[in-house]
Amino acid sequence: MAKYLVIVESPAKVKTIKKFLGTNYEVAASNGHVRDLPRSVLGIDVEHDFEPKYITIRGKGDILANLRKEVKKADKVYLATDPDREGEAISWHLLAALKLENKKVYRITFNEITKTAVKESLKHAREINMDLVDAQQARRCLDRMVGYKISPVLWAKVKRGLSAGRVQSVALRIICDREDEINAFIPEEYWTLDASFAVEGEKKPLTAKYYGTVEEKKTISSKEELEAVKRSLEHAQYQVSSVKNGERVKKAPLPFTTSTLQQEASKVLNFSTQKTMRLAQQLYEGIDIKGNGTVGIITYLRTDSTRVSEEAERAAKAYVSENYGVEYAAATEQERGSKQKIQDAHEAIRPTDISRTPLEMKDSLSRDQFRLYQLIWKRFVASRMASALYETTSVKIDAAGQRFTVAASKVKFDGFMSVYTEDDEKEENNTLMKGITRDTKLLLQGLDEKQHFTQPAPHFTEASLVRAMEELGIGRPSTYAPTITTILARRYIVKENKNLYVTELGEVVNNMMKEAFPSIVDVNFTATMEALLDGVEEGSVKWKTVVANFYPDLEEAVEKAEKELDEVEIADELSDEVCDLCGRQMVIKYGPHGRFLACPGFPDCRNTKPYFEKIGVECPKCGKDIVLKKTKKGRKYYGCIDNPECDFMVWQKPVADKCDRCGAIMLQKGNKLVCSDEQCGFIKDVPKETS
Repeated sequence: MAKYLVIVESPAKVKTIKKFLGTNYEVAASNGHVRDLPRSVLGIDVEHDFEPKYITIRGKGDILANLRKEVKKADKVYLATDPDREGEAISWHLLAALKLENKKVYRITFNEITKTAVKESLKHAREINMDLVDAQQARRCLDRMVGYKISPVLWAKVKRGLSAGRVQSVALRIICDREDEINAFIPEEYWTLDASFAVEGEKKPLTAKYYGTVEEKKTISSKEELEAVKRSLEHAQYQVSSVKNGERVKKAPLPFTTSTLQQEASKVLNFSTQKTMRLAQQLYEGIDIKGNGTVGIITYLRTDSTRVSEEAERAAKAYVSENYGVEYAAATEQERGSKQKIQDAHEAIRPTDISRTPLEMKDSLSRDQFRLYQLIWKRFVASRMASALYETTSVKIDAAGQRFTVAASKVKFDGFMSVYTEDDEKEENNTLMKGITRDTKLLLQGLDEKQHFTQPAPHFTEASLVRAMEELGIGRPSTYAPTITTILARRYIVKENKNLYVTELGEVVNNMMKEAFPSIVDVNFTATMEALLDGVEEGSVKWKTVVANFYPDLEEAVEKAEKELDEVEIADELSDEVCDLCGRQMVIKYGPHGRFLACPGFPDCRNTKPYFEKIGVECPKCGKDIVLKKTKKGRKYYGCIDNPECDFMVWQKPVADKCDRCGAIMLQKGNKLVCSDEQCGFIKDVPKETS
C-alpha cells in the first residue's frame, strides 16, 4: 500500500486531519517555522546580492529528525502549511531542511479544516509558489535590517532592551501623533436649542432641534448668539413648513476579515487583538464536538477578503430561507450585480458549517470561544440576508425666519437586523407622531438650551488602531496583533480602560526615530513598501530589488545617527535631592519605566527614589509645588507634590499665568493657554518667551 505524508504547522491539526484521510496517510507537524535567520548576526549577505543565511531554529532538531524518518517511509509528501505567505515560506523551508528535492512533493492548502476541504485540497495539489515565498523573504529581510541596524542606536542613546521595527515604529508614531493632536486641541463652545411643542390631538409633546435660518444651517457659537435667536422667537408663530415621508435602506454588513473581527471583538467582547487571534486560531484548528469528533468550525483567520465560496453562499441562502423566511434571504453575489468577483486565495472568516448554531455549539466551547464563535456566526448569517428597511419622516418647523427640524424612523422590515446589529449602532426608536401635516397646530411649551464644548479626537483603542493601520496600508492581517503586542510589551504605550496612551519612554523613542530615521516612521513610505511586497507576491517585482533599494538609505541613516546622536550624550543629571543614606547628591537616571533618582555611589549605596520633575508652578489648592507624575501604567499627568494630602491633578501642563477672566490656573495646549475651568472657557496665545 502506498504511504503518504502530510506535514501541517500545528500539532492541534494532526489528529483531526489524520481522521479525515484514513490509514494510508501519516500526518505530522512542523510546529511553525523550522529555519530562520540567525539571532546573533544580521544574517543577510549584503556583499553577495543580499542572500539570506538560514539556519535551523534552536529546539527544532528533534522535530526535523522525526519528520525525516517519516519522509523516508513515504511515497509522496504533501506540505499543508497555512494558506498565506508565511505558510508558503514554511513549506519552502521544509523542502530544504528535509532535503525533499528528489521526493514527490506537493503543496496543498485548505481554507477550513473539514473533511470535504482537506480531501478536495489533495485533488488540487500544486508546486510551491515562489512568488509568495519571495514576498515573505523580502518582508523578513526588511524587518531584520530595520531591527538589527536601528535597535543598537536606541540601546546606545536610551537603554538596552529597546527595539525598532519597520511596522511597530510607524504604529507608535500614529499613536504619538494622535496624542499631540489631543494635547494641542482647543475646545470650542457651541449651544443647542430644543423646542418642545404640544401637538393638537396628541398626548406626547414633540421635540424639535434648532437647525438655523430658513436659508441655511447655522451653529450657535456663543451665549450672545443664543440670546439673539431666542429674542427673535419671543412672539413668533410656529408653523409646520414641510413634512417629508420616505424610505431608507440599511445594507447588511460584510462578513468578517481579520481586521474587522479584531475591531468588533474589541468593541463588543472587550477582547484584545491578541486574545481574539488566539481564540480564532483554536476555532480554526479544531474543536472536539460531542458526537462528531474534532473539526475546525471557522475558516482561516488571517484574511483581508470578504469573498465567500459558492458552496457556502448556497448553504447560507438555504439556511436563511428555511429558518427566517424566503424574503430574508439576500440575492446571491451574481444577482447583486457585483461588477467584479474578487479573485483571491482566501475567503472571509465564516463558520465552516452554518447549521452549527452557537446554541448547539455552546457545550463544546469555553465561554470566550463561544462568545467569539457566536459573533462570527451571527455576522456571517447577517451578511447573507436582505437589507433592513426604514420608514422615515422629516419635519421642518419655521418661526420668524428660524428653523427647527425633527426626524424619525421606524423599522418597516428588519432584514439582517433580526440576527445582528453592530455594537455602535444607536437604537432608532424616535417614532414620529402619525398624521402630522402642514396644517397641524403647534403650541410652544418651552425652549431647552444647553452649552457644549467640542471634543478632541479620541485616544486610540486597539480596535481603532487596527482600523487606522488598515486604512493607511500599514501592515497586513497577520501583523496587526503582534505589532500592538510588541509596543505594549516594550512599554512604549500603555492601555487604560481600552484607551492606548504613550509613555515617556515611547515619546523618547518616537522623537529619536523621527529625527534620525524619518523615512522608517513615514506612513506613506511604509504603505508604499507594503504595496511593493504585494507586487512581489504577484510576480511583478523582484524581491531582492526591493531589499537592495532599501538597504543603502538605511545604512546611511544609521551611520549619520551614530555620529550626530553621539553628540547629544544622555548623561546622569544632578538633582537637588540629597541621598538620605550616604549624603551624596542624587542623580536622575532613566529606567524602563521612565526617570528615577539614584545614588551615584552605586554599588556601595543602592538608594533610589521616585523622581518628580518640578515645573515652577504652585498648586492652586495648597501652594506647594506641582510636579510631573505618571500613573502606574506610565501615562503622564501633573499633580501636587504633597499627594495624597492634596489631590490636585490635571492632564495638561499648568503654567504660572492665572486666567484674566476668573483667576483660575491656566493650562498649556499647543500654542494656546486655556482656563482650567471649562465653564469659563477663556483662551489666549502662549507668550513668545514661554513658547
